Amino acid sequence: MKSYKDPSFQDRIGSAAEARQKALDGLRAKPRPDAEALAARKAAQEARDAAAAEKRAAKKAAEEEARAQAAAEREAAAAAAAAAPAPLTEA
Repeated sequence: MKSYKDPSFQDRIGSAAEARQKALDGLRAKPRPDAEALAARKAAQEARDAAAAEKRAAKKAAEEEARAQAAAEREAAAAAAAAAPAPLTEA
């Protein structure tokens, strides 16, 4: 039966430090993107942002148009109701 102290605390600390160092070395070895790649990414992001802004503006304009049309329909309905003769009653 293994002991709960196998591997020892010092062994676990050492292996954790090795793993941490290996991860840092892997990150340091990763090549940095060149200026052209960064410029291309930035241009693509700006294009996506511009497209999203245009889409939001178009949606807002469509909503405003729908509100204006609904208001015009309500006004027309109110004017038609006001212009219609009152229904005849028994009195």
